[in-house]
Amino acid sequence: MGLRERKKAETRAALSWAAIRLAVERGFDNVKVEDIAAAAGVSPRTFNNYFGGKGEAIVSRHLDRLRRGADELRARPAHEPLWTAITEAALAQLEPGPELLAHPMGDRDSWAAGVRAMIAEPALQGDFLRASARAQAELAAAVADRTGTDLRTDMYPHLVAAAVMAANDVAQAHFLRAEPHGSMRQLLTEAFAQLAAGLPTPEPRHTPEAPPDS
Repeated sequence: MGLRERKKAETRAALSWAAIRLAVERGFDNVKVEDIAAAAGVSPRTFNNYFGGKGEAIVSRHLDRLRRGADELRARPAHEPLWTAITEAALAQLEPGPELLAHPMGDRDSWAAGVRAMIAEPALQGDFLRASARAQAELAAAVADRTGTDLRTDMYPHLVAAAVMAANDVAQAHFLRAEPHGSMRQLLTEAFAQLAAGLPTPEPRHTPEAPPDS
């Protein structure tokens, strides 16, 4: 990547992170494009060169992380089992970028509550669905390349990509719940391990009560 492309990627990431941070702190409806641009140190016109609106800016970080995961999957050693490669590719995307290091999140509980509210915002659902569909398609293509399957005729790469997206969503929701449930790294690792094992039925935490005698 050349210097110009790297600068553009950095600006895009900074704008996306600013949009997320402001939406979490203030609420989605209380954030304007001008606020996001100012927080990223650019003009509103520059913002409009990158995104069609604040919703697109917010989901951009999610989309870029998933797309990098697909690229990383293609780069993993060929001898690795598929689910090992998927796990390592996903975990590699959890490292904080420069925009997050420059603006670290505050209190975890307050941040998690703000993220839950942001994700649940009805105005964002269409943006999230479009981003997830794009990411899933790219991941399916990476799985097909790695497994020698055909995107047009085989269900397998599409099933794997859909399962990976579901695992990511479930792990994130679990992480954002009010009670601490471990790190995203731990949760994603566990989710992919369960998928790799075929989702075996877990041992019950409580013994079911026997039905009453008739």
